[in-house]
Amino acid sequence: MQILLSCAKTMADTPAFATPRTTAPRFAAEADTLAAELAALPVGELARALRVNPRIAAENHRRYLCFHDAAAHAAIAAYTGIVFQRIAPAGFTADDFAHAQRHLNITSFLYGLLRPLDAIRPYRLEGDVRLAGCGDAPLFDFWAPRLTDCLIERVEADDGILVNLASDEMKRLFDWRRVCRSVRVVTPAFRLREGERLRTVVVYTKMCRGAMARHLLLGRIDRPEALGDFAWEGFRFDPAASRPDAPLFVL
Repeated sequence: MQILLSCAKTMADTPAFATPRTTAPRFAAEADTLAAELAALPVGELARALRVNPRIAAENHRRYLCFHDAAAHAAIAAYTGIVFQRIAPAGFTADDFAHAQRHLNITSFLYGLLRPLDAIRPYRLEGDVRLAGCGDAPLFDFWAPRLTDCLIERVEADDGILVNLASDEMKRLFDWRRVCRSVRVVTPAFRLREGERLRTVVVYTKMCRGAMARHLLLGRIDRPEALGDFAWEGFRFDPAASRPDAPLFVL
């Protein structure tokens, strides 16, 4: 099975741990071109595009200005958001990293689609940013024709099954309908039960996605039916409320 994850907005310029090796991103040339155009934006315009405060905008303006001089690190080590904290890759063995490299796909608005060991430089970006070099269309539109075949090829070269642990907005990076027609997509959901109501809490969803990705990778799980064995911090599989390709985990 292949796994799809969202990238994190927070990154470490110098990760806390090293991976056994790094690899070259498939869309490194596109990332270089986008970074060069972003470096030319004034800080105020970058702040509006990223919807961030002036301090964060200035930090990322500096990152883009120095993009080609910055050290590159494996994506799984560079991203520091909640999802990646729960994957806890610092404790991975060399075999774990190798397995993750074959099965984990990470979306990125700058790099398109990454494998865990692909070497990336620090950045911050949003999918709705419009750049002149992209025809003033959102980056979602820039990437969709490039990434759809890439993802389908990865899944079809495995067993034709994709476990979608990415956020909903990441579907816009692909022709998602074609992805779903071409491969089997399994999308777990995580809810809190409040009386008769089930509620989504974003921070818990992110934690569960990271914990499930770790569970799938370290357990070498290759059957969607085995997803029901996942449990984390009280979240358990609810078979009555689940569908075959939409397993629900409830706390």
